[in-house]
Amino acid sequence: MRRLVPQALVVAFLAGGTSAFVAHDKEVELSVDGTPRTLHTFADDVGELLAEEDVQLGEHDTVGPSPHQPVADGDEISFSHGRPLDLTLDGRRRQVWTTERTVQEALRGMGVRTRGASLSLAPSADIPRSGLELEVRTERNVTFIADGEERTVRTNAGTVLEALGETGIELHGLDTTSAPMDSFPREGQTITVMRITGREKVKEERIAFKTVRQADPGLAQGTEIVERAGSTGIRRVTYRLRTVNGVREKPRRIAVEVLRHPRKQIIRVGTRPLPQSVPGADHLDWAALAHCESGGRPAAVDGSGHHGGLYQFDAPTWQAMGGRGRPQDAPAQEQTYRAKKLYVSEGASPWPYCGRKLTR
Repeated sequence: MRRLVPQALVVAFLAGGTSAFVAHDKEVELSVDGTPRTLHTFADDVGELLAEEDVQLGEHDTVGPSPHQPVADGDEISFSHGRPLDLTLDGRRRQVWTTERTVQEALRGMGVRTRGASLSLAPSADIPRSGLELEVRTERNVTFIADGEERTVRTNAGTVLEALGETGIELHGLDTTSAPMDSFPREGQTITVMRITGREKVKEERIAFKTVRQADPGLAQGTEIVERAGSTGIRRVTYRLRTVNGVREKPRRIAVEVLRHPRKQIIRVGTRPLPQSVPGADHLDWAALAHCESGGRPAAVDGSGHHGGLYQFDAPTWQAMGGRGRPQDAPAQEQTYRAKKLYVSEGASPWPYCGRKLTR
């Protein structure tokens, strides 16, 4: 009896341990990317089960139930890897992620209309885990206005030109459209066909010259002398003249050829102060003489063109008195100063008729 009691205890212990082992073993179905398999596991939750099977849950992956959900016998667990899609949808490119395994399922999941759409891949094409590029052009209503008439077409065209071709509207010569012909036509967009006629016109135009003013201390203040006369340039300009749908546009300059460059005009400007008086001549009536000779006009020139200014200097006499250029171009103050110098040198004889006005 003493020998039988310990053996009975061992048998009872082993039987209890086996029951506990069987109680913790669970049979579950794990589906990875749509491929199911049956597993036996002691995992407490979904996350522990995935770790046992070396399945890593990434940022874009999905699993159901959640990783923290306890695992029970008979559970079904579904895991899907995220797949990147480089998607161009109606001309707009972006990257999206999907756990669907075919193009059609992915587009359906994103709510993209595929009826009548143009796809770069077959709807049944598989999406690998590495992802793929996909272009989708859905059907859109696009309206064209041409020659006063509207035509609306339902199209999945990728360019305005392609959609225009579906309307039967033809372009001729310079004709174009209000939207760029290589742009993507949007839903509800209205595009005008512009009938264009055009020609080119060539004109010769003058180019104005610039004026440079240079200080000259050798000239009295107020005196300006044209050192070098400026000359205008000439350029040949080509303009494009266009009429769009019967309306003439502003001419557009498209080419310029310089035939002759302009030459700058150089003017010397006096900076030397003039003496305030000339002894022996300051007391005379210079205003009366000027009124008699020129009507008091500093820029006056006689009919012959040889005498000018307030006191009707000829060029040799003016230059002999230190003047530069022409007397009529000098300021009134300088003209009077030069006249006083002439009087001191020769008296009133340079003004045979009006000279008597000096002493009245």
